[in-house]
Amino acid sequence: MFQYSARPDLLKDRVILVTGAGRGIGAAAARTFAGHGATVLLLGKTEANLCQVYDAIEAAGHPQPAVIPFNLETALPHQYDELAAMIEREFGKLDGLLHNASIVGPRTPLEQLSGDNFMRVMQVNVSATFMLTSTLLPLLKLSSDASVVFTSSSVGRKGRAYWGAYAVSKFATEGLMQVLADEVDGVAPVRANSINPGATRTDMRAQAYPGENPASNPLPEAIMPVYLYLMGPDSSGVNGQAFDAQ
Repeated sequence: MFQYSARPDLLKDRVILVTGAGRGIGAAAARTFAGHGATVLLLGKTEANLCQVYDAIEAAGHPQPAVIPFNLETALPHQYDELAAMIEREFGKLDGLLHNASIVGPRTPLEQLSGDNFMRVMQVNVSATFMLTSTLLPLLKLSSDASVVFTSSSVGRKGRAYWGAYAVSKFATEGLMQVLADEVDGVAPVRANSINPGATRTDMRAQAYPGENPASNPLPEAIMPVYLYLMGPDSSGVNGQAFDAQ
């Protein structure tokens, strides 16, 4: 497990957007960031799930989060622009962006993978990630120390049979991170890195490995040290790196 101990006020006064914040790793990251002082913007497609995370953060007495219902599969360019305008109007800047939302898609041989399924996975995991990044970059540049964290996978670093569109999308995610990191290096107060969460007890993991005992994997809360490290000032200057949470 990645070793890092975060001080309680690590993220004080920071505004951090988390995609896929309604459950799993995204929900754990949102609660963890809020617990260290951040104002967290909870973005996801299922408002009821986002509201549960909102209520948990409020009940714990952490900074008031914001709920942003947003469907990455169907969002149009003008909706990204409206999102950026809303964040600038309400918060003035963005200090962190965690690209957590992903879909697995069918695990099947490439020759049996339909074009529709391939494009759906690429839309959510790559195209929407690009759109959010490019649209929110001006807001990130208004921060004195901004961090963009991309979610990768072991199959995004070495391709494996039957992982299809998901593996391809995670290779693209690593590429997007590297290109962004190189572009902002020494030019803007923004850094970009990726995290491979590893096997974690989430619904997505259960979907990909239906025969696996979920209890054999750590809870999302257990892998949060690397997320805190990359979102906080202690990783200032760390850019273009691929991290493993476990």
